[in-house]
Amino acid sequence: MLKRMRPPARPFPPASSRFSLPLLAGGALALALAASGCAKHAGGPGGGGFQMPPMPVEVADVHPERVREQFRALGGIEAEESIEVTSEVNGVVKSMPFAEGRWVEASALLAQLDDQIERAAAERTTAQREQAETAAKRAEALAAQKVISDSELDDVRAALKVAQANEADAKARLGKTRIRAPWAGLTGRRRVSPGAYVKAGDVITEVARVTTIKVLFAAPERFANEIKPGVDVEVSTPAYPGASFHGVVRVVDPIVDAQTRTVQIVARVPNPGRKLKPGMSANVAVTLAEHPAALVVPDEAIFAEGSQHFVFVVKPDSTVARTAIQTGLRDSSRVEVVHGLSAGDRVVTAGHQKLFPGAKVMPIPAGALAGGPGAEAAKSAKAGQP
Repeated sequence: MLKRMRPPARPFPPASSRFSLPLLAGGALALALAASGCAKHAGGPGGGGFQMPPMPVEVADVHPERVREQFRALGGIEAEESIEVTSEVNGVVKSMPFAEGRWVEASALLAQLDDQIERAAAERTTAQREQAETAAKRAEALAAQKVISDSELDDVRAALKVAQANEADAKARLGKTRIRAPWAGLTGRRRVSPGAYVKAGDVITEVARVTTIKVLFAAPERFANEIKPGVDVEVSTPAYPGASFHGVVRVVDPIVDAQTRTVQIVARVPNPGRKLKPGMSANVAVTLAEHPAALVVPDEAIFAEGSQHFVFVVKPDSTVARTAIQTGLRDSSRVEVVHGLSAGDRVVTAGHQKLFPGAKVMPIPAGALAGGPGAEAAKSAKAGQP
């Protein structure tokens, strides 16, 4: 008896296969419609395709400025002249008629010593000199009459000279009991008090001349040929933020320090108002070269590729062009551009890392990209982009 054979059963496709094709087809259709809508929205009725929104960047205008190449160093301030005023004779201090830390004129009395002994000696020698002068006049008259010999006349004349010398010595000792300022300057603190006994060599006070000050600093040996007497220097100090004092180099040590390979330099700087005090620190900037009307850009606007320097220049249509430049002097945060830019150009200073030639940009206030004062303006500008 023949049995009827059943055809083999077809494997039933899994659920994932039954629904994958319709889903893929539907997704592809949705993406196509979305792309078409975006293209129409971005390009308008003509369908111009997707366009990148303007990129916010910080910019700076290029215009002529004074630029200087400077060497900077840390130095110290000293008085132009400074001495310790000492007593030249022994004695008791009677008075000290000066105010500590105040300005005194040249020859101002700083201390008066007891001068009784010196004054008496001066008066005695004055009397002896007058007596010798009288004797000399009498001897001259007698010698003219041939009453005394020439040798006797010579003895009288010699005695007069001795008397005159003794008087001068006594008066000099008397003068040394008055201790005076050698020049106009600022006095220091009193080292002794009235009534104290001082010996020759004891310090009374200090006097410093500070209408002009000296600034001492060191420069590396590679600048030894560039820093010369007469070169301009600019000095600032933490005691007066924002203030600067101008002077010139006066002394360049002819010997290079073998240990540090530096040259010691002395600059003299006028000190109006006597603001700068000896002992202060000083930030010194020595001008090596200066161009009064150079085109400068901020150093952050420049980027390098190999040995070539570039900037992004903003065109009138707000697109940027990568422009090769040749740099010159560098002054702090500014760089001179010798070739490649013109006055009135505008360069990108921040945000150029993602730029490319032809990119459209939107200038924003300085400091906005770094969270500075213009950050709120930058956020508003971004919010208004399509």
